[in-house]
Amino acid sequence: MLQIQENVSLKNFNTFGVDAKAQYFVEINHKDELVELFMDLQWKQMEHLVLGGGSNMLLLKDYEGLVIRINIRGIEHRISHDDVYVEAGAGEVWNDLVNFCVAREYAGLENLSLIPGSVGASPIQNIGAYGVELKDVFYSCCAFELATGNFKTFTKADCRFEYRESVFKSELKGQYIIVSVKLHLSLIPNFNLKYGAIEQELKNRNVINPTLKEVSQVVSHIRVSKLPDPSTIGNAGSFFKNPIIGADQFSGIQAKFPEVVNYPAGDGLVKLAAGWLIEQCGWKGKVVGNTGTWKNQALVLVNHGGATGEEVYTFSSQIIDSVYTKFGVMLQREVNTIG
Repeated sequence: MLQIQENVSLKNFNTFGVDAKAQYFVEINHKDELVELFMDLQWKQMEHLVLGGGSNMLLLKDYEGLVIRINIRGIEHRISHDDVYVEAGAGEVWNDLVNFCVAREYAGLENLSLIPGSVGASPIQNIGAYGVELKDVFYSCCAFELATGNFKTFTKADCRFEYRESVFKSELKGQYIIVSVKLHLSLIPNFNLKYGAIEQELKNRNVINPTLKEVSQVVSHIRVSKLPDPSTIGNAGSFFKNPIIGADQFSGIQAKFPEVVNYPAGDGLVKLAAGWLIEQCGWKGKVVGNTGTWKNQALVLVNHGGATGEEVYTFSSQIIDSVYTKFGVMLQREVNTIG
Protein backbone atom coordinates (compact mmCIF):
# COMPACT_ATOMS: atom_id res chain seq x y z
CA MET A 1 0.00 0.00 0.00
CA LEU A 2 1.42 3.38 -1.00
CA GLN A 3 2.20 5.76 1.84
CA ILE A 4 1.23 9.33 0.92
CA GLN A 5 2.74 11.81 3.40
CA GLU A 6 1.74 15.43 3.91
CA ASN A 7 3.78 18.61 4.48
CA VAL A 8 7.19 16.97 4.01
CA SER A 9 10.45 18.95 4.06
CA LEU A 10 12.48 18.47 0.88
CA LYS A 11 15.71 19.78 2.39
CA ASN A 12 17.29 16.31 2.45
CA PHE A 13 15.96 15.44 -1.01
CA ASN A 14 17.73 18.19 -2.98
CA THR A 15 21.50 18.64 -3.06
CA PHE A 16 21.19 22.44 -2.85
CA GLY A 17 19.78 21.92 0.64
CA VAL A 18 16.92 24.36 0.06
CA ASP A 19 14.31 23.92 2.78
CA ALA A 20 11.12 23.88 0.73
CA LYS A 21 8.14 21.71 1.65
CA ALA A 22 6.01 19.32 -0.38
CA GLN A 23 2.25 19.41 0.14
CA TYR A 24 2.19 15.64 -0.53
CA PHE A 25 5.07 13.17 -0.84
CA VAL A 26 5.31 9.52 -1.94
CA GLU A 27 8.22 7.15 -2.51
CA ILE A 28 8.09 4.65 -5.39
CA ASN A 29 10.12 1.46 -4.88
CA HIS A 30 8.70 -0.60 -7.76
CA LYS A 31 7.43 0.47 -11.17
CA ASP A 32 4.03 -1.16 -10.55
CA GLU A 33 3.47 1.34 -7.74
CA LEU A 34 3.30 4.07 -10.39
CA VAL A 35 0.36 2.24 -11.97
CA GLU A 36 -1.32 2.07 -8.56
CA LEU A 37 -0.65 5.75 -7.86
CA PHE A 38 -2.02 7.07 -11.14
CA MET A 39 -5.11 4.84 -11.09
CA ASP A 40 -6.31 7.18 -8.34
CA LEU A 41 -7.84 10.26 -9.99
CA GLN A 42 -6.91 12.45 -7.01
CA TRP A 43 -3.21 11.93 -7.69
CA LYS A 44 -3.45 11.65 -11.47
CA GLN A 45 -5.04 15.10 -11.71
CA MET A 46 -2.73 16.76 -9.19
CA GLU A 47 0.37 18.75 -10.11
CA HIS A 48 3.40 16.55 -9.49
CA LEU A 49 7.17 16.72 -9.34
CA VAL A 50 9.37 13.68 -9.96
CA LEU A 51 12.47 13.44 -7.77
CA GLY A 52 15.50 11.21 -8.16
CA GLY A 53 18.67 12.31 -6.43
CA GLY A 54 17.55 15.95 -6.43
CA SER A 55 20.95 16.92 -7.80
CA ASN A 56 19.95 19.05 -10.77
CA MET A 57 17.17 21.20 -9.39
CA LEU A 58 16.53 24.45 -7.58
CA LEU A 59 13.32 24.74 -5.54
CA LEU A 60 12.13 28.34 -5.63
CA LYS A 61 9.31 27.85 -3.11
CA ASP A 62 7.18 25.21 -1.36
CA TYR A 63 5.71 22.70 -3.80
CA GLU A 64 1.92 22.73 -3.90
CA GLY A 65 1.22 19.28 -5.25
CA LEU A 66 2.58 15.73 -5.12
CA VAL A 67 6.32 15.03 -5.01
CA ILE A 68 7.09 11.54 -6.34
CA ARG A 69 10.49 10.22 -5.25
CA ILE A 70 11.69 7.41 -7.51
CA ASN A 71 13.62 4.79 -5.51
CA ILE A 72 13.47 1.83 -7.94
CA ARG A 73 16.67 -0.20 -7.43
CA GLY A 74 18.49 -3.10 -9.07
CA ILE A 75 21.29 -3.62 -11.64
CA GLU A 76 21.31 -6.41 -14.23
CA HIS A 77 23.97 -7.12 -16.84
CA ARG A 78 24.42 -9.35 -19.88
CA ILE A 79 27.55 -10.00 -21.97
CA SER A 80 27.48 -10.85 -25.68
CA HIS A 81 30.97 -11.26 -27.16
CA ASP A 82 32.64 -7.90 -26.41
CA ASP A 83 29.35 -6.08 -25.85
CA VAL A 84 27.92 -5.54 -22.38
CA TYR A 85 24.33 -4.49 -21.68
CA VAL A 86 23.69 -3.08 -18.23
CA GLU A 87 20.19 -2.17 -17.02
CA ALA A 88 19.70 -0.20 -13.80
CA GLY A 89 16.66 0.96 -11.88
CA ALA A 90 15.97 4.69 -12.05
CA GLY A 91 16.51 5.05 -8.30
CA GLU A 92 20.06 3.74 -8.34
CA VAL A 93 22.73 6.31 -7.50
CA TRP A 94 24.53 7.14 -10.75
CA ASN A 95 28.02 6.81 -9.31
CA ASP A 96 27.15 3.42 -7.79
CA LEU A 97 26.34 2.24 -11.31
CA VAL A 98 29.64 3.66 -12.60
CA ASN A 99 31.56 1.86 -9.85
CA PHE A 100 29.65 -1.37 -10.56
CA CYS A 101 30.73 -1.24 -14.21
CA VAL A 102 34.32 -0.11 -13.61
CA ALA A 103 34.86 -2.90 -11.05
CA ARG A 104 33.81 -5.46 -13.69
CA GLU A 105 35.85 -3.72 -16.42
CA TYR A 106 32.81 -2.74 -18.46
CA ALA A 107 34.08 0.26 -20.43
CA GLY A 108 32.22 3.44 -21.29
CA LEU A 109 31.26 5.14 -18.03
CA GLU A 110 34.68 5.91 -16.57
CA ASN A 111 34.65 9.58 -17.66
CA LEU A 112 31.23 9.98 -16.04
CA SER A 113 32.51 9.08 -12.57
CA LEU A 114 31.25 11.00 -9.55
CA ILE A 115 28.45 12.84 -11.36
CA PRO A 116 25.80 13.39 -8.67
CA GLY A 117 22.24 12.21 -9.13
CA SER A 118 20.20 9.15 -9.99
CA VAL A 119 20.20 6.84 -12.99
CA GLY A 120 16.67 7.90 -13.95
CA ALA A 121 17.70 11.51 -14.44
CA SER A 122 20.64 10.66 -16.72
CA PRO A 123 18.75 10.44 -20.04
CA ILE A 124 16.55 13.45 -19.28
CA GLN A 125 19.60 15.67 -18.97
CA ASN A 126 21.88 13.67 -21.30
CA ILE A 127 24.50 13.99 -18.58
CA GLY A 128 28.10 14.38 -19.63
CA ALA A 129 31.62 15.15 -18.51
CA TYR A 130 35.15 15.13 -19.89
CA GLY A 131 34.20 14.61 -23.52
CA VAL A 132 31.63 11.83 -22.94
CA GLU A 133 27.84 12.09 -22.86
CA LEU A 134 25.21 9.57 -21.84
CA LYS A 135 24.10 9.25 -25.47
CA ASP A 136 27.49 7.67 -26.26
CA VAL A 137 26.60 4.62 -24.14
CA PHE A 138 22.79 4.77 -24.06
CA TYR A 139 20.84 1.80 -25.45
CA SER A 140 17.26 2.30 -24.24
CA CYS A 141 15.10 3.25 -21.29
CA CYS A 142 11.74 2.14 -19.94
CA ALA A 143 9.30 4.88 -18.99
CA PHE A 144 5.81 5.08 -17.50
CA GLU A 145 3.30 7.11 -19.51
CA LEU A 146 1.10 9.11 -17.16
CA ALA A 147 -1.81 9.53 -19.57
CA THR A 148 -2.27 5.82 -20.32
CA GLY A 149 -0.67 4.00 -17.39
CA ASN A 150 1.42 1.98 -19.86
CA PHE A 151 5.17 1.42 -20.02
CA LYS A 152 7.10 2.36 -23.17
CA THR A 153 10.63 1.62 -24.31
CA PHE A 154 12.59 4.54 -25.79
CA THR A 155 15.54 3.89 -28.10
CA LYS A 156 18.46 6.27 -28.49
CA ALA A 157 16.84 7.75 -31.60
CA ASP A 158 13.54 8.21 -29.73
CA CYS A 159 15.29 10.28 -27.05
CA ARG A 160 16.64 12.88 -29.53
CA PHE A 161 19.69 13.61 -27.45
CA GLU A 162 21.48 16.93 -27.77
CA TYR A 163 23.88 18.76 -25.47
CA ARG A 164 22.19 18.55 -22.03
CA GLU A 165 18.88 17.99 -23.80
CA SER A 166 16.49 15.17 -24.64
CA VAL A 167 12.89 14.63 -25.73
CA PHE A 168 12.02 14.36 -22.01
CA LYS A 169 12.98 18.02 -21.50
CA SER A 170 11.13 19.25 -24.59
CA GLU A 171 8.02 17.90 -26.30
CA LEU A 172 7.50 15.01 -23.86
CA LYS A 173 8.26 17.00 -20.71
CA GLY A 174 6.07 15.88 -17.82
CA GLN A 175 4.46 13.05 -19.81
CA TYR A 176 6.69 10.15 -18.75
CA ILE A 177 8.51 8.89 -15.66
CA ILE A 178 11.67 6.89 -16.35
CA VAL A 179 11.82 3.62 -14.38
CA SER A 180 14.99 1.99 -15.77
CA VAL A 181 17.90 2.71 -18.13
CA LYS A 182 19.84 0.23 -20.29
CA LEU A 183 23.40 1.03 -21.41
CA HIS A 184 25.56 -0.51 -24.13
CA LEU A 185 29.13 -0.85 -22.84
CA SER A 186 32.16 -2.82 -23.99
CA LEU A 187 34.84 -5.19 -22.72
CA ILE A 188 37.32 -3.29 -24.94
CA PRO A 189 38.12 0.19 -23.59
CA ASN A 190 38.20 3.14 -25.98
CA PHE A 191 39.47 5.88 -23.70
CA ASN A 192 38.72 9.57 -24.21
CA LEU A 193 41.52 11.32 -22.35
CA LYS A 194 41.87 14.60 -24.24
CA TYR A 195 39.21 16.62 -22.46
CA GLY A 196 40.05 18.61 -19.36
CA ALA A 197 43.00 17.60 -17.21
CA ILE A 198 42.72 13.81 -17.49
CA GLU A 199 45.82 13.30 -19.65
CA GLN A 200 47.96 15.60 -17.49
CA GLU A 201 46.86 13.96 -14.26
CA LEU A 202 47.67 10.51 -15.66
CA LYS A 203 51.16 11.81 -16.56
CA ASN A 204 51.52 13.21 -13.03
CA ARG A 205 50.84 9.69 -11.77
CA ASN A 206 53.27 8.14 -14.28
CA VAL A 207 50.44 6.14 -15.85
CA ILE A 208 51.14 5.38 -19.52
CA ASN A 209 48.59 2.65 -20.30
CA PRO A 210 45.71 3.38 -17.93
CA THR A 211 43.12 0.88 -16.76
CA LEU A 212 39.43 1.69 -16.47
CA LYS A 213 39.87 2.00 -12.72
CA GLU A 214 42.78 4.44 -13.08
CA VAL A 215 40.83 6.67 -15.50
CA SER A 216 37.83 6.62 -13.17
CA GLN A 217 40.04 7.49 -10.20
CA VAL A 218 41.65 10.39 -12.06
CA VAL A 219 38.27 11.79 -13.15
CA SER A 220 37.02 11.49 -9.57
CA HIS A 221 40.15 13.22 -8.26
CA ILE A 222 39.72 16.12 -10.71
CA ARG A 223 36.05 16.52 -9.83
CA VAL A 224 36.74 16.51 -6.09
CA SER A 225 39.51 19.10 -6.50
CA LYS A 226 37.20 21.45 -8.41
CA LEU A 227 33.69 20.75 -7.16
CA PRO A 228 32.21 20.96 -3.66
CA ASP A 229 30.71 17.93 -1.91
CA PRO A 230 26.91 18.39 -1.60
CA SER A 231 27.03 16.61 1.78
CA THR A 232 29.11 19.47 3.22
CA ILE A 233 27.87 22.49 1.22
CA GLY A 234 24.67 22.71 -0.80
CA ASN A 235 25.09 22.79 -4.57
CA ALA A 236 23.78 21.23 -7.79
CA GLY A 237 27.10 20.85 -9.62
CA SER A 238 27.42 22.88 -12.81
CA PHE A 239 24.71 25.53 -12.65
CA PHE A 240 25.09 26.75 -16.23
CA LYS A 241 25.51 25.05 -19.59
CA ASN A 242 28.70 25.64 -21.55
CA PRO A 243 27.41 27.96 -24.32
CA ILE A 244 27.71 26.89 -27.96
CA ILE A 245 28.12 29.75 -30.44
CA GLY A 246 28.83 30.23 -34.14
CA ALA A 247 32.37 30.51 -35.49
CA ASP A 248 31.87 34.15 -36.52
CA GLN A 249 30.76 35.20 -33.04
CA PHE A 250 33.65 33.23 -31.56
CA SER A 251 36.17 35.00 -33.80
CA GLY A 252 34.95 38.34 -32.48
CA ILE A 253 35.30 37.21 -28.87
CA GLN A 254 38.71 35.65 -29.48
CA ALA A 255 39.95 38.89 -31.05
CA LYS A 256 39.19 40.70 -27.79
CA PHE A 257 40.05 37.81 -25.45
CA PRO A 258 42.74 35.62 -27.10
CA GLU A 259 42.93 33.32 -24.06
CA VAL A 260 39.23 32.38 -24.19
CA VAL A 261 38.80 28.69 -23.30
CA ASN A 262 37.00 26.87 -26.12
CA TYR A 263 36.35 23.47 -27.69
CA PRO A 264 35.19 22.51 -31.20
CA ALA A 265 31.47 21.69 -31.30
CA GLY A 266 31.18 20.60 -34.94
CA ASP A 267 29.43 22.20 -37.95
CA GLY A 268 31.02 25.62 -37.56
CA LEU A 269 30.17 25.79 -33.87
CA VAL A 270 32.37 26.43 -30.84
CA LYS A 271 31.72 25.53 -27.21
CA LEU A 272 32.92 28.03 -24.61
CA ALA A 273 33.77 27.20 -20.99
CA ALA A 274 31.05 28.90 -18.94
CA GLY A 275 33.22 28.72 -15.82
CA TRP A 276 35.97 30.73 -17.55
CA LEU A 277 33.49 33.38 -18.74
CA ILE A 278 32.05 33.74 -15.23
CA GLU A 279 35.50 33.92 -13.66
CA GLN A 280 36.57 36.70 -16.06
CA CYS A 281 33.62 38.73 -14.81
CA GLY A 282 34.94 38.52 -11.24
CA TRP A 283 32.44 36.07 -9.78
CA LYS A 284 34.71 33.18 -8.76
CA GLY A 285 34.50 32.60 -5.01
CA LYS A 286 32.16 35.55 -4.54
CA VAL A 287 29.69 35.43 -1.62
CA VAL A 288 26.43 37.37 -1.71
CA GLY A 289 24.19 36.85 1.31
CA ASN A 290 23.76 33.10 1.85
CA THR A 291 24.81 32.09 -1.65
CA GLY A 292 27.79 32.49 -3.96
CA THR A 293 30.08 30.73 -6.42
CA TRP A 294 32.47 27.96 -5.39
CA LYS A 295 36.02 29.08 -4.64
CA ASN A 296 37.56 26.53 -7.02
CA GLN A 297 34.99 26.58 -9.85
CA ALA A 298 32.91 29.60 -10.79
CA LEU A 299 30.46 27.39 -12.70
CA VAL A 300 29.12 26.01 -9.41
CA LEU A 301 26.71 28.01 -7.25
CA VAL A 302 26.55 27.08 -3.57
CA ASN A 303 24.31 27.43 -0.54
CA HIS A 304 26.45 28.70 2.34
CA GLY A 305 23.58 27.93 4.70
CA GLY A 306 19.98 29.05 4.77
CA ALA A 307 19.81 30.26 1.17
CA THR A 308 16.38 30.23 -0.40
CA GLY A 309 15.82 29.10 -3.96
CA GLU A 310 14.81 32.64 -4.93
CA GLU A 311 18.07 33.97 -3.50
CA VAL A 312 20.15 31.55 -5.58
CA TYR A 313 18.08 32.28 -8.67
CA THR A 314 18.52 36.06 -8.30
CA PHE A 315 22.26 35.58 -7.88
CA SER A 316 22.40 33.44 -11.03
CA SER A 317 20.54 36.15 -12.96
CA GLN A 318 23.19 38.69 -11.97
CA ILE A 319 25.89 36.36 -13.33
CA ILE A 320 23.99 35.89 -16.61
CA ASP A 321 23.67 39.65 -17.06
CA SER A 322 27.33 40.20 -16.24
CA VAL A 323 28.59 37.63 -18.76
CA TYR A 324 26.29 38.96 -21.48
CA THR A 325 27.48 42.53 -20.90
CA LYS A 326 31.16 41.55 -21.16
CA PHE A 327 31.10 38.85 -23.86
CA GLY A 328 27.73 39.13 -25.62
CA VAL A 329 27.04 35.49 -24.70
CA MET A 330 23.81 34.52 -22.95
CA LEU A 331 24.33 31.75 -20.40
CA GLN A 332 21.57 29.19 -19.88
CA ARG A 333 20.88 27.46 -16.59
CA GLU A 334 21.60 23.74 -16.63
CA VAL A 335 19.80 23.31 -13.31
CA ASN A 336 16.02 22.87 -13.47
CA THR A 337 14.18 25.58 -11.56
CA ILE A 338 10.97 24.45 -9.83
CA GLY A 339 8.34 26.94 -8.74
